[in-house]
Amino acid sequence: MRSYRQLFRTPEYTPFLLSFAAHGAAQTISGLALATLVYRATDSPLLSALSLFGPQLAQVLGATFLLSGSDRLPPRSTISGMGLAFAAGTAVTALPGLPVGAVFGLVFLQGLIASLGGGVRGGLLNEILPKDGYVLGRSVFNMLWGLIQISGFATGGVLLTVLSPRTCLLLAAGLYAVSALVTRLGLTARPPRSSGRPSVSATWRTNALLWSSRPRRLTYLGLWVPNGLVVGCDSLFVSYDPRHAGALFACGAVGMFAGDLTVGRLVPPALRPRLDIPLRLLLAAPYLFFFLRPGTALAALASAVASVGFAASLVLQERLMSLTPDELAGHALGLHSAGMLTMQGVAATVAGSVAQLTSPATAMTVMAAGSLAVTLVLGIERRRAERAVDETGGLDGEGYFPLPRA
Repeated sequence: MRSYRQLFRTPEYTPFLLSFAAHGAAQTISGLALATLVYRATDSPLLSALSLFGPQLAQVLGATFLLSGSDRLPPRSTISGMGLAFAAGTAVTALPGLPVGAVFGLVFLQGLIASLGGGVRGGLLNEILPKDGYVLGRSVFNMLWGLIQISGFATGGVLLTVLSPRTCLLLAAGLYAVSALVTRLGLTARPPRSSGRPSVSATWRTNALLWSSRPRRLTYLGLWVPNGLVVGCDSLFVSYDPRHAGALFACGAVGMFAGDLTVGRLVPPALRPRLDIPLRLLLAAPYLFFFLRPGTALAALASAVASVGFAASLVLQERLMSLTPDELAGHALGLHSAGMLTMQGVAATVAGSVAQLTSPATAMTVMAAGSLAVTLVLGIERRRAERAVDETGGLDGEGYFPLPRA
């Protein structure tokens, strides 16, 4: 599948995107509003960063205890239920006089609920689309996320100039409810992809199975760590430039959109596997420039250029699917999502702590340097793994075929 016309003729793909769009818009508006609310109350870069990206820290618990539900729960009911839970939680955070500790408790609970979201949505997308349409469909999914961030952060920034953060949170709660409704009305009820009840033991067994293959391990680390460290840079936009943080986020989303469009639609499939390392290097390099404390215009340009590199995730997700049995696709993508978001939460915590001790600009530079170093190390390890595969005749030494299956 190489055309958008074929893609959007696929049954259920459009309502799937619309549901995600409403959920993503709610997430961007509520995240910016909550970070602004916390920063005004505490004047703390660390707490502001944690309010925006801290929910991701709960993903590690979800990956440990809940992830088997990605393939063992009915997808439509699960996604619509999560939308309603987010609507209720976001509405509660808008209550006047709610202590900061209670806000973070709700944020953590939302992150725990969201730990199922990546796997359930990823597995459902894998069911809706044919095999040859996955990369194109996923690229549109990612581009939509970029557009949502552009419009969501830009809209959120404008709304915060005329409305209070609490009013913006109530608007976001309404969007979460709309997402749940679109899911319920627009998607077909499907049975779970795998049999059995979700359980901690099933989650651990499948996590261990997915982690046991070295090519998959390196793919997961490439998806999680360089990306997460750069998101740590992004988490400091509010404290770096409180008045124009929405513009910085929006420009980053423009770059993300451009990267996903190029890699998903324009780059030939044979060339895509070679782009993951260059794109990950591009993702971090412009943030080294923040050591010079650029003004809003140059900071926005750096954010846009860097965010083109987020398209590396498309290349690595395609590689992950080629290494994973179909019946574990949802769990594998859920583990990717949970690990990526957990790393983003950890990076936001580290970046906020460094910024608290130094400055947001210094912290962004440190996180970018770390991302570059990790990408280079993973590139060396991948070449070693590929040589090992060649020497074992196509197997990675642990019983898994690391090459795409027919």
